[in-house]
Amino acid sequence: MYNIAICDDEESFVTELAQQLKRYMEETGTELRITVFRDGKELVENDQIEMDLIFLDIQMNEMNGLQAAKRIREKDSGVGIIFLTSLVSHVLEGYQYQAVNYIIKPIKYVRLKAEMDRWIARYKQNEKDHIVITNDNGKYKVFLNTLHYIETYQRNVLLHTDEQEIISYKKMKDFERELAGSCFVRCHTGYLVNLYFVKRVEKLEMELTTGEKIPISQPKRKMVMEKLADYWGDML
Repeated sequence: MYNIAICDDEESFVTELAQQLKRYMEETGTELRITVFRDGKELVENDQIEMDLIFLDIQMNEMNGLQAAKRIREKDSGVGIIFLTSLVSHVLEGYQYQAVNYIIKPIKYVRLKAEMDRWIARYKQNEKDHIVITNDNGKYKVFLNTLHYIETYQRNVLLHTDEQEIISYKKMKDFERELAGSCFVRCHTGYLVNLYFVKRVEKLEMELTTGEKIPISQPKRKMVMEKLADYWGDML
């Protein structure tokens, strides 16, 4: 099932788009869950549903689509965004937020179906595993191929990613359980490392491709080296 959001303050258009998406479900057998947001502010404050694709109107009063897209991209680099607009002049500005595409209103079903077919094909091809982190600042979708390592931080846990550091209130053992079977290894009581980023290991320390150095505890070294050998063997 794909979670689809429609964010538009024009009620008649929302109704029409929802009907076309339901027609798409019936014709293709694709399961969609459709959620409607009336303005950008309502969308970016959503913490209940993890979205896969957003149909986002550029022109809205409370918070326009470009402002909403900027806020969304700060937390989620993977969700698809298709901008909706009546003015072609707004299109180029929208691409800075990695839009999938844009649709000029009024929308026709043949165009919607083509966009949905294209997006689903791309989604299946590029789908990456991810975890969702919730803290006092909001909810974050963290793709595993951007997550370097996780470390204990004071009484919490800190995730180091390509773009930022994210605090989590879960325990390290919870992440170890959640990431079991993936390319992450518990190399130390306080560290869970993504083997994808390991550059080399020297004695009781591993260096990542980012230049960061992570300790390895003596009791875990043999297990770490075995997992790393298996992983590098699969990568060769």
